[in-house]
Amino acid sequence: MNTQDYIAMENELGAHNYHPLDVVVEKAEGAWVYDVEGKKYLDCLAAYSAVNQGHCHPKIYEVFVEQAKHVTLTSRAFRNNKLPMLYKKLNEMTGYEMSLPMNSGAEAVETAVKLARRWGYDVKGIEADKAEIIVATGNFHGRTSTIVGFSDDPSSFAGFGPYCHEAFPMHEYGNIEDLKSKITKNTAAILVEPIQGEGGIVIPPDGYLKAIATICKENNILFICDEIQSGLGRSGKLFAHYYEDVRPDIVIIGKALSGGFYPVSGVLADKHIMLVIKPGEHGSTFGGNPLAAAVAVKALEVLEEEDLVNRSFELGNYFVEKLKAIDCPKIKGVRGRGLWIGFILDRKARPYCEILMGEGILCKDTHENIIRFAPPLVITKEEIDWAVERIAKVIKEND
Repeated sequence: MNTQDYIAMENELGAHNYHPLDVVVEKAEGAWVYDVEGKKYLDCLAAYSAVNQGHCHPKIYEVFVEQAKHVTLTSRAFRNNKLPMLYKKLNEMTGYEMSLPMNSGAEAVETAVKLARRWGYDVKGIEADKAEIIVATGNFHGRTSTIVGFSDDPSSFAGFGPYCHEAFPMHEYGNIEDLKSKITKNTAAILVEPIQGEGGIVIPPDGYLKAIATICKENNILFICDEIQSGLGRSGKLFAHYYEDVRPDIVIIGKALSGGFYPVSGVLADKHIMLVIKPGEHGSTFGGNPLAAAVAVKALEVLEEEDLVNRSFELGNYFVEKLKAIDCPKIKGVRGRGLWIGFILDRKARPYCEILMGEGILCKDTHENIIRFAPPLVITKEEIDWAVERIAKVIKEND
């Protein structure tokens, strides 16, 4: 079968909930993927940051295969010898006292919502069923019916109601005064992305996160950071909130936690918050299974052993400067933190992504006129130079 055969089969038999570029990937290694005809592409999306460590990292693969020989799933009805090691690793790397493992990023966000509400009732004393969690404009936290109910993007929420809007008041991202106006006696938490990825790598004004942290302390409110995409090195720090030297009460993680091998996500918090959820009140059949835990530990170790966080910071700055140096009036801006870059055009971005695919670069458009570049953190300076040369050519030569 060739590319067109696979595309025709997918379009006929699969749900049309994505609009992918017409490349059919067959294998991958490091920062590169190969299609079914053998053509090579530089991956500048990294599975939405799930493969920060690079595709098919050999050390993570070795652990994945070895653990699969022993036990993959026991469910949390029993204990296993790998989950405690993940708890220990997360504690050592992040400083949070406890973690609660799930599978997908959306499940981890839902977990944080439940945790914040329960804390609001049991600790803060909010009236039953009145807890509010303040969110931000432009947010993207996942696709569950609860989460899309606090999105302001019609492509996410339209047609999936009814919603409980009063449970998730929305403030303008980056606007502290607007945020303050949304606080009530029922506010249990403030949930934000320290950098908005789906929005096109939107970086809030300096001091925004620090101001949120202060507001939360003054009003007995939990500060929740969604670091599913921005965390684990993508932004050039272990977590993007490190740029403002704040410590959220709850941090949500996922994607690169597995190195792309297996769905793993989780929530980090200290004991006085995490232990408000009692046995039987939350869980997942696959959450914290031994295969996931073993893979996650190695994925975290690879980030440390290969210094990928600092690599992201240094090469991200290099990539941004190279893109900013492209002289073309179609380019309206470049913004980024680490190897997470929004390339802003004055016109629709998708056609350029399609042309770049022909040049051997895979990237993704968002919000009509923005191209996201987010390669695996193992990318080299030479590969960035190779990519920028082709990006410049495509932008300049095509209308």
